[in-house]
Amino acid sequence: MDLPLDFTASLPPAAAEPPPYLLTRPARQTVPLVFASPHSGRLYPEAFVAAARLDPVALRKSEDGFVDELFAAAPGHGAPLLAATFPRVFCDVNREPWELDPGMFDGPLPAWVNTASPRVGAGLGTIARVVATGEAVYRHKLTFAEAEDRIRRFWQPYHAALAALIAETRAEFGYCLLIDCHSMPTHPAQAASPPDFVLGDAHGTACAPRATRMVEESLLQLGYRVRRNDPYAGGYVTRHYGRPREGVHALQVEIARPLYMNEQRIERLPRMQALVDDLARLIGRMAASDWSILR
Repeated sequence: MDLPLDFTASLPPAAAEPPPYLLTRPARQTVPLVFASPHSGRLYPEAFVAAARLDPVALRKSEDGFVDELFAAAPGHGAPLLAATFPRVFCDVNREPWELDPGMFDGPLPAWVNTASPRVGAGLGTIARVVATGEAVYRHKLTFAEAEDRIRRFWQPYHAALAALIAETRAEFGYCLLIDCHSMPTHPAQAASPPDFVLGDAHGTACAPRATRMVEESLLQLGYRVRRNDPYAGGYVTRHYGRPREGVHALQVEIARPLYMNEQRIERLPRMQALVDDLARLIGRMAASDWSILR
């Protein structure tokens, strides 16, 4: 099977297996900000690729391609950047740990598994049944042991790292703003006037409105079209970690893929550099802002 250059078909042997995430820290954290990219991972395990009924490019349609690269300026401005190395279609960390579709498995699931969430119903639980285009991922049913292994080896370490970063930041500054970084596919319903960015703060419950407004105004000043919470109000990460009354704020940032990538081929476009530069300006403005509004 021919693979695109950006597609890693296999992982190294277990002894040399890369960690489930990459954490890039600044020399010293100087701002109460944490950036995270949960869906840009592109290390596809060989056994997973072999079990899939889709070709590599189709598998990658659920990937938030290159989002970790878009926000690479964060550590240079004093904020850590956490990025998953594994793909969303393999294990989705923007879901509860045990949102599983019983129809995907060869036997009954434990009673404590969440089998009835809207995400599961759409085929997009912690272990996805379909890719973003609606095509089924697997040739055969999975065992619960496979799902459990992915959750314990990938989902749990990623969230342990994210929770630790948030706790460290809150302990150091008294509060924390988590920027959960994503990309969004072209949405047919918005073809007439598509936004460049969608900011999701769970309708004001996951992040202080003034903080959301500060990010929104910075993007507008850079010339981008911005919407709030439509059609993405925030996923598990935003709603789970965003607890403003406890000094933790979470804002989901969705970036329109046509701004920087070819959606069909999962390739960077030449204009990606302009977006990288603008996001570096955004991060710089955020780093220079007074975040005492988060207290």
